[in-house]
Amino acid sequence: MADTAAVKAALRTQHIETPSWAYGNSGTRFKVFAQEGVPRDAFEKVDDAATVHRFTGVAPSVALHIPWDRVDDYGALAKHADEVGIALGAINPNVFQEDDYRLGSVCNPDEAIRRKALDHLLECVDIMDVTGSKDLSLWFADGTNYPGQDSIRGRQERLSEALHRVYERLGDNQRMLVEYKLFEPAFYTMDVPDWGTSYAHCVDLGPKAKVLVDTGHHAPGTNIEFIVAFLLHRDRLGGFHFNSRFYADDDLMVGAADPYQLFRIMVEIVLGGGLDASAGVAFMLDQCHNIEPKIPALIRSVLNVQEATAKALLVDQDALRTAQQNGDVLEANAALTDAFATDVRPLLAEVREDLGIDPDPMGAYRRSGHFDKIRVERAGGAAAGWGA
Repeated sequence: MADTAAVKAALRTQHIETPSWAYGNSGTRFKVFAQEGVPRDAFEKVDDAATVHRFTGVAPSVALHIPWDRVDDYGALAKHADEVGIALGAINPNVFQEDDYRLGSVCNPDEAIRRKALDHLLECVDIMDVTGSKDLSLWFADGTNYPGQDSIRGRQERLSEALHRVYERLGDNQRMLVEYKLFEPAFYTMDVPDWGTSYAHCVDLGPKAKVLVDTGHHAPGTNIEFIVAFLLHRDRLGGFHFNSRFYADDDLMVGAADPYQLFRIMVEIVLGGGLDASAGVAFMLDQCHNIEPKIPALIRSVLNVQEATAKALLVDQDALRTAQQNGDVLEANAALTDAFATDVRPLLAEVREDLGIDPDPMGAYRRSGHFDKIRVERAGGAAAGWGA
C-alpha cells in the first residue's frame, strides 16, 4: 500500500503553472464571449494568477505570452508578481498572429521574415533574463496546406537553424521546451507535427532542449502515456500544456473529457520519477475559457490535476510490479483501476489544511466575494484578450 504521509508530502510540493492568456477573453475561431472582471493588462493577469494560487496553494507561477503580455518594464512586472506571492514562469513567444507569418515564421521561405521571427524569439530570451524565467516555451504554427507548396526538407533545415540560434543564446539556467501539434493551422504538413520530430530536434540541440507535451495536440487514440514514459526514460520530457479535447485542440479544462487518461499520464509521471524536482518536468495549463468564468475554471483545473496526481501516487507499486513480473494481467490492471476509483478528496482536504488554506477551494472562492470586487474595479478600459 502507498505511504499516505509520503503521498501528502508529494502533493504539498506540487507546482501547477497557470497561463496568463486564460484569464483574458478567449474562445474559438467563431466567437469570443466577453466577460466582466477580466484583466486589462499583464499586471492584472498576474493578480488573477495569484488569486488562483491563494485558493489552491499549488499554483505559484504564471506563464507569459509575448506580445500579449508586453510591458515597458519586465522588472516591474516581476516585482509585482513577487509582491502578490507568485513568480513569472515560462515565456511563450508569438510568431503566428502577424500577416508576415502567413507562410510561416522561422520556416518561411522569405529570409527577412525568418529574421523577424528569430529576433522575436531572442527578444523573449532577453525577457527571461529580466523576469528570472527558466523556460522558453516554443510552439510554431508553421506548415503547409498543399503538396508542393514548399520544400518539406528545406523547412526542417530552416527550423533547425533557428532553434540552434536560440539555443546558443540560452543562459546556464535556462532551457527551451519544443511543443508539437498534429495539425492546425496548417493541414497538409506541420513543421513540428509530433513528439518524434520535437525529440529529434531536441537531441540535436543538446540537454537544455526538452519536449513539451500538449495533451490536446494528438490524433484520436494516441497513447499519450507511452510518449510520456519514453520521454521521461530518455530525460527529454520538459513539461506539459494540460487541457482536454473531445475532437482536436479544444483547450478545454484539463480532466473534463477523459479523467482516466489524465490519471494514466500521471501514473507514468509518478513511476518515472517525474514528480521529483530534479526531473525538471513543468506542469502547466494551456486552456481558454469561453463560456465559463476564468478564475473558477482555473481553480477547478488545478484541482483536477491534483486529484489525478493523488490517485497516481496511491497506486500500490509493489503489487503492480509483482503482478507484472508474474504476468498477472488482471491484477496488474486492478492496481491502477483500484487507485483511480479511490475518492481522494478527503486526502486533498487534509493537504490543503496542512498548507493553511481552505479545504474547499471552489467554495472558498465563491464565498470570498472576489468576483464582485473585480467586476467593479475593472469596469471600463480595454479588456485583455486574444491578440492583446
